[in-house]
Amino acid sequence: MNCEKTRIGYNPSSLFGSLDVIKFARAADHFVKADSIWMPESWGREAFVMLGAISQVTNRIKLGTSIISIFARSPATTSMAASTLDTISSNRVIIGIGASTPVLAQNWHGIEFREPLKRMQEFAESFTSIVSGDQVNYDGKFFRIHNFRIMNVSTRKRIPVFFGAVNSGMINLATKIADGVILYLHPLHRLTDTVRGINSNIGKYKKSFEICSVFITAISEQYPEIARQRAAKTLAFYTAVGKYYSKFLAENGFQNEVSAIIEEYKKNGIDQASNCVSEKMLRSLAIYGDKDDCVRSLRQFMATGITLPILQVNPVGNPEDSINESLLLSNLV
Repeated sequence: MNCEKTRIGYNPSSLFGSLDVIKFARAADHFVKADSIWMPESWGREAFVMLGAISQVTNRIKLGTSIISIFARSPATTSMAASTLDTISSNRVIIGIGASTPVLAQNWHGIEFREPLKRMQEFAESFTSIVSGDQVNYDGKFFRIHNFRIMNVSTRKRIPVFFGAVNSGMINLATKIADGVILYLHPLHRLTDTVRGINSNIGKYKKSFEICSVFITAISEQYPEIARQRAAKTLAFYTAVGKYYSKFLAENGFQNEVSAIIEEYKKNGIDQASNCVSEKMLRSLAIYGDKDDCVRSLRQFMATGITLPILQVNPVGNPEDSINESLLLSNLV
């Protein structure tokens, strides 16, 4: 595989400190020529603040949100943030949006979680209209904008929008109105069929479309077993707390593991729950171990036809070592 043609994105997990994330992004931009850096958001760091800081220490790497919740901001607020960031970064922004989870929507943001598919459609349509710089009139079920035009526009009339998606309904909506899709916790044995379906759909609309997939990643040349444990712990956490993730994984071959993880997490916490992650489950969803292990796994995932793998890097030991070792993968695949 020609490393010059290999595109890899990086998603520093919430286990990194904010200053470490900035170091990560700078190194990804200057030393390995990574495609993109993606900033997650849940109940910790704010994505646009981090990407704004990153934009000032990088020159060419794309800056993505992966993802921000459609229940956390209005399309107008998101459009203002995206247009501002796109201006100061010289048009490097990609906005990844998603429904997130009912717990975050209701218990953190105080917003009723209902009709996520319809809300997603309206959010994306409103966002696209606003960032174009045109005067907007939009009368939807969830969002209404009347006779407003954004004051400070980016130099491009369209900022790419990617949908974070788990189920077929959201994936299909993405192929119709978005510029890409961001898959997460999508098992290896399902990826090829999912990618084939996406390509079939976008063929109907005759447009370019990015198929991203985020993979839990933990690499350590010195401590590969600790890297495995770290990956298993992260996978167990998302399975235990993510309603859509657990349902999707249970329906796709991991019912026993999902049930055991959720039960153990409730009783004894994440350390014990991670012991319920089988090797088959971990191999189909994560990249972990030493560099050779990680290269093999990454090549397997890339062979499914995804156009951009995004490595959700979880630190193993010293954060700086994890940054350097994960970035080396860009030169090895």
